Amino acid sequence: MAGGHDRMGVDGPAVSSRAMREITESDLDDLVVAARASARRRLNLNLHQALDDPVNRLAIAIEPDSYIRPHRHDRPETVVLLRGAIDVLAFDDEGVLLSRRRLDGGGGAIRIVEYPPHTWHSLLALASPTVFFEVKQGPYAPLAPGDSAGWAPAEGTPEVADWMRFAGNAKPGDRFAVGLDGRRPAAGCG
Repeated sequence: MAGGHDRMGVDGPAVSSRAMREITESDLDDLVVAARASARRRLNLNLHQALDDPVNRLAIAIEPDSYIRPHRHDRPETVVLLRGAIDVLAFDDEGVLLSRRRLDGGGGAIRIVEYPPHTWHSLLALASPTVFFEVKQGPYAPLAPGDSAGWAPAEGTPEVADWMRFAGNAKPGDRFAVGLDGRRPAAGCG
């Protein structure tokens, strides 16, 4: 990565300390390769110098099979598409899909979205490679108890495959529902 690394970020390397920091196309290429090799199929490159910086800024490479459990923050979060395509999803407290926005590097109408504070959200990568830039108020803090959606499966569980199918096709008003066996979306999820 440009200029080497002086420390690791939460999930990936931090950009080295310089008067002016940059992330190059080569850095993004390296980030995509590393994300593809990671167990979670996503990885970030921090532009901020420390986790306690007042503003966290990071590039995130993500593959289409990476699951981001719906969650919320107590501050706004901005997403800027750099490469590829993503669907940005927002939900109500019960898991009903409120909106779906497509950010598409191929000339789509939307390139930047911002979630208001306390908005349940997730995103799906639609192409490989996909890279987006995220900005939110620091300092970095792990999700608080109750800020990961209880109506969506935990990362690494078998139900994630059902969620990914649901999320890939859901329309506003649809809700991920668990069947009687506790694993499959019930018929008529809307």
